[in-house]
Formats: sequence, structure tokens, C-alpha cells
Amino acid sequence: MAYEVYIDDMLLPVPPQKIPIKYPGQNKTVTLINGDEINLLRPPGLAEISLDIILPQMDYPSAVWDGSVDDAEDFISHLQDLKDSRGSFEFIVIRDSFDTNMDVTLEDYKVSDDVKEGLDLVVSITMKEARHYGTKVMNFTIVEDQPTPTAETPQDDRPAEQPQARTYTVQGGDCLWNIAKKQLGDGGRWKEIHNLNLDKISNPNKINIGQVLTMP
Repeated sequence: MAYEVYIDDMLLPVPPQKIPIKYPGQNKTVTLINGDEINLLRPPGLAEISLDIILPQMDYPSAVWDGSVDDAEDFISHLQDLKDSRGSFEFIVIRDSFDTNMDVTLEDYKVSDDVKEGLDLVVSITMKEARHYGTKVMNFTIVEDQPTPTAETPQDDRPAEQPQARTYTVQGGDCLWNIAKKQLGDGGRWKEIHNLNLDKISNPNKINIGQVLTMP
């Protein structure tokens, strides 16, 4: 098997032939008062994933049932539970070269009986990347007025030290998700790392060993 694909905790018995992941752009073109056009650059939108999954109804040597799902009916029932829950879950692709691991939501799914597939079922699903966020609470402390320093009060003219930028060197088996998980404690923050390293990473699913990444 070239790769393994997990939806939530379910291993797909037959990996899809294609795994298209689309990162829609959000750049906006505006026209200036003099008629010139400029492009306002914005971060990429949420990743969109579309898969056509074959659920075998017969015993195939190439199909792998690992016990995470019993049969096609169990798989479809679990998909419906994911859609009804309106929550996020993990989409994982394990490859020899690099892995993909992101939190997603189930947007839609469709079950088809395709004559070309014989007795097997074809399930088309659409998922979208889930970005986790929360409200930040800012605390303010009221400081009483301080006396104005006199000429005798020595002043520190040294420039304030600038914080050093954090970096991380890519190791074997790394992907942006597990780097964010290890370094930031939340794999869902991988997009922050990607946005800080757009000059080095053209494809967020492909990073190279030895790359030095700027960390949030």
C-alpha cells in the first residue's frame, strides 16, 4: 500500500486514487483612484478536500479492514454521526515521504451505486479545514502617576533588547502539523508556521529535511 488514509479513527479499506487538497486564495484586486490595479495579498483560505471512497462489498486481497470500521454500513453510519455532531475530527494521510494531519469538518457526503464498481459502494465526501480559535482576554493594570525624573536620576540610554526569533529545523518524518503539535502544543496552528515561512514553503504539504523554519 502506497499510503494509508484515516477519517477520524477509521482507516479507509481502499485508499483513494487521488487526494486533491485545494487551498483557495483570498487575494483581492482593487482599483486605485488613478485607475491602476493592485493586488491586496491575504493568507490562503481554509483547505478543501474532496475524496471518492470505494467501500468493498466483497473480499479483496488489496482491501484492509483493521477493525476500526466493520463494513460499508458502519462506515456510512459513522459519517452521519460526524456530520450531525458539527464538530471537527482528524484527517490523516500517512506516506513514505511525508504525512498530512489536519483537523477538518465534514461538509457533505453522497453514496452512489456505480455499475462500473460492481457491488461496491462509492462514497463522495467533502471536508474543510477546521481552524480553532478562542477569545483572548486582556487584563489592564492602572498605574499611578510616577514622578518626573530629575537631572540627577540616571537614565538608561541602552536600546531595548529585541526578542530573538524562534526557529525550528525540519527533521525526518516531520510535517507542519506535528511540528506545531510538538513546538506549540496544538497541531491546528500549523497554518501560522506556514504563513511565517511563505518564502520557503510553496506547498504546505511538502517540507524538506534541514529547512530552518521561523516559529510563532
